[in-house]
Amino acid sequence: MPHFSLILFELIMLLLLAFCLRHAWQHAGWLRVWEFSSGVVFGWLLEWATIMQLSAYEYGDFVLKIGPLPLGVGIGWGVIIYTAMLFSDASSLPLWARPISDALMALNIDLAMDAIAIRLGMWDWGRSLSSEYFGVPFANFWAWFWVVFSFSLALRTLKQVSYSGWRWLAPLGAIVLGTLGVLGTNTMIVDLFIPAGLYEPSVAVIVFGALGLLVYLRPKYNLHPLDHLVFWVPFTFHIYFLIIGLVTGVILQPVILLIISIIMFVVSVYLHLDHLPFWRKNEI
Repeated sequence: MPHFSLILFELIMLLLLAFCLRHAWQHAGWLRVWEFSSGVVFGWLLEWATIMQLSAYEYGDFVLKIGPLPLGVGIGWGVIIYTAMLFSDASSLPLWARPISDALMALNIDLAMDAIAIRLGMWDWGRSLSSEYFGVPFANFWAWFWVVFSFSLALRTLKQVSYSGWRWLAPLGAIVLGTLGVLGTNTMIVDLFIPAGLYEPSVAVIVFGALGLLVYLRPKYNLHPLDHLVFWVPFTFHIYFLIIGLVTGVILQPVILLIISIIMFVVSVYLHLDHLPFWRKNEI
């Protein structure tokens, strides 16, 4: 019998899927629906490719699955990428820097999610819960960054060079190029091109370097109004894992997980407050 937290997660993902499809349809019809759906397909493919290539983890007893992969996980990737891209598209960031913002927004969620998820039995890395990042390999965060970055960059670039009916091929191209990016990232993780002992520092350099670049660019966000969905998707991920972690007690094992979750939640809320009617700010 699946744990109630897994069933609740699946229901929430289906709800977010419905809201994102509704938003996509209302703003650009079938083309935007296809662009959003390509992110969901990409999310499923990247998980399948990673499991086939690395066998690094396995999923828990979810109800809705396509083969060994939970449907909710693919949806989760799709809604995170979709709203992160909407968020950065409303900023003053140059087009080339927006995929970096998208990847960091996704990492903000994963830092609060992954260590809680493995303690709930959503997936299993097959290692001690005290290893690396509270049981999550540091390579996971390297992968999250490049996964979102590669898909976002591919979709944005192909949309720029597409014309008329060819624009319908841009999401398909993003799926292909994004998946190739995943396979390439996985190969780097397996073959360890980085010298021994320098892998973890290299991950930190990539992530903090990307963050430092955004701080240097000092982007103005919210240059035009956005649907509140852009706020509610990351908020829902954060609040779900925070609450379910407290209810089950796993977020206190160790208590630093609670502190990290609260920090990531506060950062996310701060960045997205402009998408609520009672708040207004302009810069990060």
